[in-house]
Amino acid sequence: MTIDELRCALRGVAAYRHIVDAPLMGLTLELLDRLASGDGTGAVERYARLFYELRQADCSGLGMWLHDQLRYQESPYARLVERGGEDPALEEAARRDVETFTLLSELDCDAVLREIGTQAPREFSRVLANLPRWRGGCPFTFQGLTAFYQANGAGVFARYHAFLWEDGALRPVEQPDCPGPGEMIGYELQRDQVVANTRAMLEGNLVNNVLLYGDSGTGKSATVKSLLSLPGFEDLRLIEVQKEELGGMPELIRTLAGRRRKFILFIDDLAFDQDDRTYSVLKTILEGGLERRPSNVAVYATSNRRHLVRQTFSDRAGDEVDASETIQEKTSLSDRFGLRIPYLALNKIEFLALVDRMAEQAGIASGGEALHAAALRWEMRHPGRTPRTAKQFIASLSL
Repeated sequence: MTIDELRCALRGVAAYRHIVDAPLMGLTLELLDRLASGDGTGAVERYARLFYELRQADCSGLGMWLHDQLRYQESPYARLVERGGEDPALEEAARRDVETFTLLSELDCDAVLREIGTQAPREFSRVLANLPRWRGGCPFTFQGLTAFYQANGAGVFARYHAFLWEDGALRPVEQPDCPGPGEMIGYELQRDQVVANTRAMLEGNLVNNVLLYGDSGTGKSATVKSLLSLPGFEDLRLIEVQKEELGGMPELIRTLAGRRRKFILFIDDLAFDQDDRTYSVLKTILEGGLERRPSNVAVYATSNRRHLVRQTFSDRAGDEVDASETIQEKTSLSDRFGLRIPYLALNKIEFLALVDRMAEQAGIASGGEALHAAALRWEMRHPGRTPRTAKQFIASLSL
């Protein structure tokens, strides 16, 4: 295929049209258009800019850039394969597009520069001789991409495991704060319930939404985040949703339905003030809306409050005729979580046992009574006998 034929083939890409519309591919097409029109000066500029943009994208060549675009950008064919559907026309279009991208990946830079040299003014000869080359070669095949979609799904969920839901859009978290199994000490019974519920979802079952409630610093949030580090949980994706973004959760849930991955919508430190009506949105999401919750989505929330909604004595002593119904409405939100797990502060014996385990893990020689006495003195100056307090105490020993 000639350079001009390749230019025409790229114009006809259909199944992966979003790649052709990307700015970097636009530069590539501009370069080929300049060559087709005999504009050597314009081709030199486009060539240099294309090399710059490839390096900006941390790619050594067009093949590497296309490889990432094909794997990690949403496309109709990738979603089709992920769902296990059939569409012969779409599959054939995707196959042709990948063949075109293969030819582009293998495009010889020297051949391009020779063509530019026949069109550019003579004074560009030194510039052309010194222009850098990008690496040629194709790291993908149509069969390989199809297998990748089958195994990993499509788009951004194939690349990242953790996300933030902000302003109606997903923002990937490249390096999520996920404690490993060895870092989780204490509250084994509570964590086992969370793990079992999550494993059931990964197996394709419709599971309970989960509320972890109790004292601050007991490891509620860490329990949820640590799920991403568990062996066998590779298909799990965690999406953190702030309370202010609850109104957009129904839209988010619709986009997740039918995907291969399993999703936990994580609401951390959830609580509602007395006049906060956004709790009604969450009530509908958890139970009571017309739309069925997809089996691959569950809501996990943590809170320091058992009933999530703050109450005052005036709520009970007010002049409202149906005050009991109002109180019941406010306390019913937590009941819509099918699995409610308490995380309470430890007693003295449990706290000291936790300190011993953390000291051993940190490589600190146990001082017996001396270590325990120091831990209790530390606990008196810090709130609660919790894993957080124990961890801070162990860290203080190295100061």
